Amino acid sequence: MEPGAFRPRPPSFVVAASPTRGAPAGRIILDNMTVAPPPNRLPGARFRVARADLYFGLVVLVAYAAISAVVANADKANPDSLMLVAERALGGRLDSDSLKGAVDTVNVDGRYYLALGPLQLLPYLPFAAVPALQGIGRYLACLLFGIPSAWLSLPLARAFGARGSVAYWIAAFTAFGSLLFYVSVFGDMYYLAHVEAFLALTLFLLEWTGRRRPLALGGLLTVAFLARPTTVLAAVPFGLVLLWKQRSKLRGAARTALAFGLPIVGGVVFYGWFNWLRFGSPLESGYAISSLVEPALQARRALGVFSVLQIPENLRLALLSGFRPIDSFPFLVASPWGLSMLLVSPALITSAWAGFRDRTARLLWIAAALVAVPVFLYYGGGYSQYGFRYSLDFTPFLVALMAMGSRRWIGWPERLLVVVSICSVCFGLLWGLSWHAT
Repeated sequence: MEPGAFRPRPPSFVVAASPTRGAPAGRIILDNMTVAPPPNRLPGARFRVARADLYFGLVVLVAYAAISAVVANADKANPDSLMLVAERALGGRLDSDSLKGAVDTVNVDGRYYLALGPLQLLPYLPFAAVPALQGIGRYLACLLFGIPSAWLSLPLARAFGARGSVAYWIAAFTAFGSLLFYVSVFGDMYYLAHVEAFLALTLFLLEWTGRRRPLALGGLLTVAFLARPTTVLAAVPFGLVLLWKQRSKLRGAARTALAFGLPIVGGVVFYGWFNWLRFGSPLESGYAISSLVEPALQARRALGVFSVLQIPENLRLALLSGFRPIDSFPFLVASPWGLSMLLVSPALITSAWAGFRDRTARLLWIAAALVAVPVFLYYGGGYSQYGFRYSLDFTPFLVALMAMGSRRWIGWPERLLVVVSICSVCFGLLWGLSWHAT
């Protein structure tokens, strides 16, 4: 039985051989049959929230908001480049002369555009409409997606099999020991795409373990795609499973394919239209022709925006890159180019506990691997960052695998990895604050 599914115990049928109290001879008795509640009453347990769940949600809210406020104060809460574009977008324009010379801008016949996706722009629009909110809008936008993502990590862990206190440990890791925490509090327009995709993928996985409606699944993957296009590759394995379930019903398979695929096709068309408006081609996202100031990034892009030649350096950043020692406190610093996932979030290792035999585990591994392919082919690497932030594109699948593998937890070793992950990310927050200050 797949995680999240519920299989009620079927009632047993007993025939009374002789008269008993309330059961005449020959009468069929339904043993273990659950009596349905009256129509005007719903089961109370469905709406009951444990006190520990509320405490977890409160800690997430306070921690995320407080640290983001500290970052905003350190940054002087000035509007960023995307807020300038959002202000122009309210007037019907996507270009801005203020972008001239900025990183990741594209000059098209004297008009300057920012090479970012549509879903990064949309949350900025309400804040751009209110001048008093333009400075803090980018922090609020990241929190509006990051906090719900952290909240949902607890039901996500439970949906994939984590029980009791282990579910809280996995949720604590996701909220505070993964890079979700880091990208949610720094109010960065690049980080916004990661928290948007993370929330969409979390909701997607919850829907998969629940009602599994093709239209909802396709819509959520579309949202993830509009934030981080790499995530659309997860549609391949999940879509094939949906179709396989309907393989004996041609009409049902056709309806499933349309419901699942049409939102994704619509998202691709919308993204292409957004690119065409700015760069004159639906296939040009802007990153291949945008301005860069870092010579190292210029050299890497010269090898190809997506190229197998990028794989060695990306693997080094994601798995092997370490801290750099210094003579003063804190005696270790991270490189803004990247830091090994094994040092930042070592608890991700426990995703391997899920194995590959279970059908759902195989599905999650395949989805994570497919999404990781363009990540490791891409030239950018994620500068500047703590850790390897592009790994967030497939982290929700790994969190689900952690939950599936939790039944094999020994206990203290896995909890220690969670604690080390939280400490590492908190160190990253301090490092990020000093990086922003300088």
